[in-house]
Amino acid sequence: MTLDTLMNILVATIAAGTPLVYAALGELIVEKSGVLNLGVEGMMLVGAISGFIVMAKTGSLLLAVSCGMLAGAIMSLIFAVLTLTLMANQVASGLALTIFGTGLSSFMGIDYTSVALKGAREIHIPFFSDIPILGRLVFSYDILVYLSLVLLALVLWFLYKTRAGLILKAIGESPRSGHALGFPVIRIRYLAVLFGGAMAGLGGVYLSVAYTPMWVEGMVSGRGWVALALVVFATWRPMRVLTGAYLFGGVTIIQFHIQGFGFEIPSQVLSMLPYLATIAVLVLISRDKKLIRLNSPASLGITFHPENN
Repeated sequence: MTLDTLMNILVATIAAGTPLVYAALGELIVEKSGVLNLGVEGMMLVGAISGFIVMAKTGSLLLAVSCGMLAGAIMSLIFAVLTLTLMANQVASGLALTIFGTGLSSFMGIDYTSVALKGAREIHIPFFSDIPILGRLVFSYDILVYLSLVLLALVLWFLYKTRAGLILKAIGESPRSGHALGFPVIRIRYLAVLFGGAMAGLGGVYLSVAYTPMWVEGMVSGRGWVALALVVFATWRPMRVLTGAYLFGGVTIIQFHIQGFGFEIPSQVLSMLPYLATIAVLVLISRDKKLIRLNSPASLGITFHPENN
């Protein structure tokens, strides 16, 4: 393997992991509030087609990102009304949201399957982008990749350095105690769910507008489910979310190079590799029950309503 090939793999790994960073960070905030939203896949798909349509019509990346996030937030609002106001089962509602989002995105994208976009341009910084190796590895991405790292820093700051972050985590541990102390539990959970939806939508926009600037039905290809798994893999810690997202991205990219390295492996098996790796990691983590208990929100997935407490 040449140095140039290795650098290409590393750069592609970061790009492939970026939509997972967005979606998993959003879901992490949702779960920190004690809510389990399994509709990430559907929200990503609706965000992807919404952003793609706007980008195709206007050519504005800012508008595409804004509309994709709004679409994801609206989808999550449906889930929030069902589970937080009407107290429907969170697992069933999340699965229904994914099915609904899959069908809705397919319907919305009927007229856009043959449309191709220019995509988001890489940011070139004079001098820095031309530094050997480091310039290629650090300064060769579009603005949405850098935005994901900014959002990671903001999530870290919010969870560990702000009073609002502490309140969110406290509600995730015990909504009854939070309600007794006067915190608006339902309102906070609504905001967390909306943030998670917006981040899932942004992850979808990145896929359809920047990573592969075209619309393909079902193009999220299970990344929403992987994002859910990454939150568990990360044991609800933001920095581990980043590591897991790039790990999945690396396995995704490596599958395209394995046959070029001389390994005769069927393409169908290679396509399975990222998901097999995700399953293997989850199995290993689930064996450490103490770690899961220490880090998972105690009220995760449990319905709560102030009138009943």
